[in-house]
Amino acid sequence: MLFKEIIGLPHIKNHLTTTADRGRIPHAQLFTGAAGSGVLPMAIAYAQYILCGNTQGENENGQSSCNLKFVKFAHPDLHFVFPVNTNEKIKSHPVSAHFMEEWREFLQKQAYGNLYDWYQKIGIENKQGKIGVDEAQDIVKALSLKSYEGGFKIMIIWQADKMNQAASNKLLKLIEEPPKDTVFLLIAEDEEQIIQTIKSRCQRLHFPPLSEADIAEALLKNENCDQPTALKIAHQCNGNYNRALGILKHNSEDEQFESWFIQWVRAAFKARGNKSVVLELVKWSEEIAALNRESQKSFLLYCIDFFRQAMLLNYEARELVYLEPATKNFKLEKFAPFIHGANIPEITQALENAIYHVERNGNAKIIFTDLSIKLTRLLHKKIA
Repeated sequence: MLFKEIIGLPHIKNHLTTTADRGRIPHAQLFTGAAGSGVLPMAIAYAQYILCGNTQGENENGQSSCNLKFVKFAHPDLHFVFPVNTNEKIKSHPVSAHFMEEWREFLQKQAYGNLYDWYQKIGIENKQGKIGVDEAQDIVKALSLKSYEGGFKIMIIWQADKMNQAASNKLLKLIEEPPKDTVFLLIAEDEEQIIQTIKSRCQRLHFPPLSEADIAEALLKNENCDQPTALKIAHQCNGNYNRALGILKHNSEDEQFESWFIQWVRAAFKARGNKSVVLELVKWSEEIAALNRESQKSFLLYCIDFFRQAMLLNYEARELVYLEPATKNFKLEKFAPFIHGANIPEITQALENAIYHVERNGNAKIIFTDLSIKLTRLLHKKIA
């Protein structure tokens, strides 16, 4: 993957290539950024730059045979680790090595994809993917061997925040004192989920959301859409190129999430003192409870974002509002006055608590019914 194929982020590209050119490559680095911001593609381009001896700020002038291996992400000194779980093919002790064919296909087609896209790819969307102790043992074994081409070995750990305690403890010593010419690139969306002892041994690099201009340019170049459409989608996707592609191709999960959300808040508004509508909320909760857990989590995160957008509009921060609901007879401007400083903290806390319980395999019907009843009260809460 070439740096010129990575959308935006010129300051990060310059930092990575400059430090590599000067021979100052930290042995452990933590790249943190939201889904769709290009963290994984950037890490792969950086690995290619190092392994192939490329120079001049781009993947050029290095070993042509080495660069060719990266076209299919098959360089023998580049190792990948990512969250996995059992599926129809792998019944026990799943590790990344069992899924390398699917992983390479995923990188070819959805390099900006998120964790849920990956879970769908390997058929585990109703389970919690993890990086466990079996994986840690494979990492230790892989990095104990000499490099195939006599240079660096690079280990990219995608979604390192899904690494459990046992795996983290097993890798700690290796990350602290790795074998010669070994580089760890940890990629995470939530670095707070990574144990402090590992974080303290990594040089950290934070990736901002992609700019609207960069996303619009990428859509024009890669997807052949017209400029007005590219500009509109770039505004709507909030710095997430994966979401931009979903909106463009009308396969974004946000369309379904919007429908569920509006159905939910409309019922919650009417439910106060109306028993028949409470039954409607219970029915809605059962529908959401039937989804797989990753979809439930994604929907709850979408709800947090929707409420936040409404609050920003309510407080006249229009330049920060990118959400444009497409549902008929629903206007964000009319909904916004009901979301304010008196209820947004409690609404957000209730949604975050629901995510916590979903992640820990709580009873989804109870979680969403309880959340619906709380929302009925909070939407009617007045500013003091």
